[in-house]
Amino acid sequence: MSGVILARAVHGRDGRTHLPDRSLPVPRDTVTPEYHALLARHEAMRLRRQLLTPAQSPAARTAREPEPSYDGAADQRVIAQSLELIASLDDLISRLYDALFGHWPYLRSLFPASMDFQKRHLVQIFRYLIGRLHRPDDVAAEFTRLGRDHRKLGVRPAHYLAFEAALREALRGTAGAQWTGTMEEAWLRMLRFAVAAMNRGAEEALREPPSWHATVTRHELRGPGLAVLRVSPHEPYAHRAGQFAAVASPLLPQAWRQYSLACAPRTDGELEFHVRQAGPGGVSEALVARTRAGDTLRLGPASGTATLDAAPARDLLLVADDTGWAPAKALLEELAARRSGHRMVHLFLGARHASERYDAAAVAALAQRLPWLRVVEVATGEEALAEAVARQGDWSGHLAFVSGPPDSVGSVVTRLTALGLPAGQIRHDPLPGLPALTGRRAEALEGADT
Repeated sequence: MSGVILARAVHGRDGRTHLPDRSLPVPRDTVTPEYHALLARHEAMRLRRQLLTPAQSPAARTAREPEPSYDGAADQRVIAQSLELIASLDDLISRLYDALFGHWPYLRSLFPASMDFQKRHLVQIFRYLIGRLHRPDDVAAEFTRLGRDHRKLGVRPAHYLAFEAALREALRGTAGAQWTGTMEEAWLRMLRFAVAAMNRGAEEALREPPSWHATVTRHELRGPGLAVLRVSPHEPYAHRAGQFAAVASPLLPQAWRQYSLACAPRTDGELEFHVRQAGPGGVSEALVARTRAGDTLRLGPASGTATLDAAPARDLLLVADDTGWAPAKALLEELAARRSGHRMVHLFLGARHASERYDAAAVAALAQRLPWLRVVEVATGEEALAEAVARQGDWSGHLAFVSGPPDSVGSVVTRLTALGLPAGQIRHDPLPGLPALTGRRAEALEGADT
């Protein structure tokens, strides 16, 4: 049995959206043309509606069409209880993808060849979602961003319907006989809330490309397993200093990894990325070891809120470990371009050894050029970066930007918070994991994946 066409029953005669009838097998070779033709027609109709509707800001649309309130805290309590019936989120996600590809095998082409990273990433997304459900505004903002970003994968509203059906099947198979309708409805309401935000994000981004092609103009190896890439997008690419972007290599179709932009916007439009190889066979290896000048990469839209205010009211503390120097460099470039209103900036730059300070010339040039910049280089092979920062003074009045490997960022943020720097004055990219729940529910969730 070769599967069914998901899109065949997407639009029923009643005008509503439906999942396909799984009893309608079709030959495998008829799936792709029909499926993609219907998706293309759906996108054309949606674009036509968008173009014919007078332009409005997201705030105006929200004011005109208020969304129904969502009691995320109530669903969070039910979902936390249900976690005791689920052996692990890893198992749940594996079953979910088994169901998804079992019923709709042609969706497999939307995903990379190796699903290991994808599964770990989805576990983190569920952790975040469950842990923040009592703050639906935060969830809506994050998943609106995800919806904009996921357009590069070819994701459409019909795919979310299949995902919901697969999740339902995976939940029932994982939880067993004690699974209840109340639990299932809480999970599905959570998913639909997140999906609604993702669809909004995709709708609001219709006027920009789903992804950008960019030519590699320079590829420099700066040490074992580390490269600095300059790329030139084929179309204008909007970004801010301190943001990051997903990057894909044609060597690994549908595999994307996020890297910080190592530059403020430049007049020539070129972008810079600092990539350290994380292991064999992944995107980082493709970018470091198998990419050359003249190759073409794909970029997702710029994301991230670790950006500068128009006029920072406080002195700045930048803490950058290893390739975390990339966003710090971008922030310093933006500050250097400003003509007035500079505050003092303290930069703590971590590397295991002096030999691993791969961009030393750029650091020295900025330090010499900017009288308000103070640089402290830390050998993290000898001293933890967080402790080096703590020894240097009172940072409670500063605005801090922290970047680097997640473990390093987490330890620095924890140390700064313990020293009295309010969380609202610390900016960094999202970290894996989610805020802790309490009691046995927290144990079940935290033990789901490492």
